Amino acid sequence: MGNINNRFEFIPTGFDGLTLLRRKPIGDSRGYLQRMFCAEDLVEVLEGQSILQINHTFTKNLGTVRGMHYQLPPFSETKVISCQKGRVFDVALDLRSSSKTFMKSFVIELSEDNHLTLCIPKGFAHGFQALTNNCEMLYLHTEVYSADFERGINALDKKINIEWPLPVTERSARDLSHPMLTEHFHGIEI
Repeated sequence: MGNINNRFEFIPTGFDGLTLLRRKPIGDSRGYLQRMFCAEDLVEVLEGQSILQINHTFTKNLGTVRGMHYQLPPFSETKVISCQKGRVFDVALDLRSSSKTFMKSFVIELSEDNHLTLCIPKGFAHGFQALTNNCEMLYLHTEVYSADFERGINALDKKINIEWPLPVTERSARDLSHPMLTEHFHGIEI
């Protein structure tokens, strides 16, 4: 993928379209520079989509969980996610009804030190738990936020069976209001 000067190592995840990247910092005695995004290098991950929105989150307390969020078509989005400060337990849950990994989760620790980026395609819910205080995350989105098409799954739903590594200490009122899945949930079509 990408060209010979690619600043990313592509790591298989076992999930169709879900890509883990290791950024390749270039450093010297002053420190380093690392490429966070390059449309040319990530053309296969983005599948012709453009980055339309960039968000930054700050999570103050370890144990806090954010998620599990997604948007429905026509506002389904690919997300390119990196941890800029601290460490997080990051989760991508496959909601694509036609996927062989439907309702399975991919989990990875993202941190300021491991230089990993998770590229989550359309049709996944996303969330994370802060493993340290003062976590900062950078999100690149291929679609703008649309409140009418936003959805969420309760992060503690036993049907998605996410084993958060720390006791869950905080969640937002919005995340607390996300429903548990019922037998009527059959995934989403992308």
